[in-house]
Amino acid sequence: MEKTMIYQYILFDLDGTLTDSSEGITKSVAYALQHFAIPTTDLQTLNKFIGPPLIDSFQQFYGMDPAQAQAAVNKYRERFSQTGIFENRVYQGVPELLSALKSQGKQLLVATSKPTVFAERILDHFNLRQYFDFVAGSGLDGTRPNKTAVIRYALEQQNIDLLRKTIMVGDRQYDMAAANQVGIDSLGVLYGFGTKTELQAAGANYLAADPAAAKNFLQL
Repeated sequence: MEKTMIYQYILFDLDGTLTDSSEGITKSVAYALQHFAIPTTDLQTLNKFIGPPLIDSFQQFYGMDPAQAQAAVNKYRERFSQTGIFENRVYQGVPELLSALKSQGKQLLVATSKPTVFAERILDHFNLRQYFDFVAGSGLDGTRPNKTAVIRYALEQQNIDLLRKTIMVGDRQYDMAAANQVGIDSLGVLYGFGTKTELQAAGANYLAADPAAAKNFLQL
């Protein structure tokens, strides 16, 4: 689909879009499951936890009740906050993508389901924070529990009301669906943890194979 709008405001997901966080997330999920005596034989089976809110995933994939799921999230954070957070790497081409957009005067924001405090530590660690005007994530207290709430919060905090000039960039169906709910366009990236079929089914307006393709699409 051809681009029909010049976007001034660009929201980026974090996991699977800016960084490959699979190692830290899956190992931390396995750590939490171990607390419940649930073994993990293949960490890749836990990639499904990357994207949606953790508390929802523990309930959906392991049948936990809300209290158990919250306990699992707490155990996850016990490991993730110390070790898993840095078992992570920036996708090749992402710094160039962000630098090019910033140099054109675009306003860049992060919109992630990850708690803001963790997202900011990751961005600082990889020297990516410099490119973003605002970082929006969930709250450790359960506020902003889904991607739709995170996007709305980011737009409100930055007083962005030109929705037709705003786009969400992400790798999972949750990013695309939330963008649709808020009323902004979406760009699905194919190098993360979602599939082309998943992204299209969730209503992605556009697709990009890699960060270089995303850069070409988002530039003026």
